[in-house]
Amino acid sequence: MAKQDFIPVILGTDINAYGMARSFHMEYGVTSRCIGKGRLFMTNFSDITTIKVVENLDEPDVFADAMIAFANELKQEAEKLVLIASSDSYAELVIRNQDKLAAHYELPFVAEKWIDELLYKDRFYALCEQYGLDFPSTYLVTRANKDKVELPFDFPVALKPADSIAYLEASFEGKKKAYIIKDQSELERTLEAIYGSSYTGTMIVQDFIPGDDSHMRVLNAYSDQNGKVRLMCLGRPLLEDCTPSLVGNYVAIVNEYNEDIYKQYQQFLEAIGYTGLANFDMKYDARDGKYKIFEINLRQGRSSFFTTGSGYNLAKFIVDSLVYGKHEPAVYAKTEHLWLGVPKEVALTYTEDKEAVIYMKRLIKEKKYCMTLQYDADKAIKRWWHVRKYYKSYEDRYKQFYEQKGSL
Repeated sequence: MAKQDFIPVILGTDINAYGMARSFHMEYGVTSRCIGKGRLFMTNFSDITTIKVVENLDEPDVFADAMIAFANELKQEAEKLVLIASSDSYAELVIRNQDKLAAHYELPFVAEKWIDELLYKDRFYALCEQYGLDFPSTYLVTRANKDKVELPFDFPVALKPADSIAYLEASFEGKKKAYIIKDQSELERTLEAIYGSSYTGTMIVQDFIPGDDSHMRVLNAYSDQNGKVRLMCLGRPLLEDCTPSLVGNYVAIVNEYNEDIYKQYQQFLEAIGYTGLANFDMKYDARDGKYKIFEINLRQGRSSFFTTGSGYNLAKFIVDSLVYGKHEPAVYAKTEHLWLGVPKEVALTYTEDKEAVIYMKRLIKEKKYCMTLQYDADKAIKRWWHVRKYYKSYEDRYKQFYEQKGSL
């Protein structure tokens, strides 16, 4: 039997993994092989994925050997294996093991020499300063100085970990992915709880940029192995997840075209010789008219299916480059489209920007919208039951957790 040109191998079994599997299936009709620590409903019972479970896959001393063994299982079926990561921790493991994995997989990831500069937010902001990217006023807190914090800007402030991977492992009461802090006493209480846990890294306090979720921007980019940008797709989030453990994840995004942002970030990525997938979060600051960067993810974003759904299939750009050696000029995405991570009614009810609600209604009426998990080519009944239940759960989550941001 003839070998396939390639097989997508996806680290993880979550919604991000499914979005990439769907992208590969839409473009090439291929089944993606997911590998992870367990089965999640998003990719389980699916017609377009298979799942291999490896206990403790995210342990550094397990990871590389398990991935090489998996490659050896698959190499009879395809000429090439394209490796994708669906989380920060998996992306870091791939990047730190590229020397071992490169003989077995095509790797759309940044070179290891850049990982610490980009991964740790305090170092990333130093890099932003060097390359002229705007970011919010920032104050660094450590375990040593947490009791004598004197901020050079006013409340409210945003609080988040510099090392998001280590923070993920920490456990304490009231934990959130990120915080909006209203006064000094709340800041002190929150820092006390964080540093009472296993987390020992730096915490970042930032001037809170006013405005609701519609002031955010998210940028997906892909750069080929020569460090040339091949795709940039900008989205304007209209609503964020209100679930405490998922704060900061987007649940409604419309595409937006901004040539200034595209050019600025293409220049940055090419200046540092970035390779692979990248995802940037930023927010528009009406006080000075600047878009200010929060972070870079060294992978496609959790909501990155908005890029594929709007007509710019991420998988195609990766495969063209890594499998077929095509090197087309950079594409700046320009289209009208809505991506939803919650039911339409939830997005329309809780989006604070009323003009955006009118725009969403028009795109929905014109059928210019999509939801990552709802794919007509993947109709397994058991999976669809879980998908419906998952989306419906957001009705209760918003009733319980939603807080307006526009008034802050």
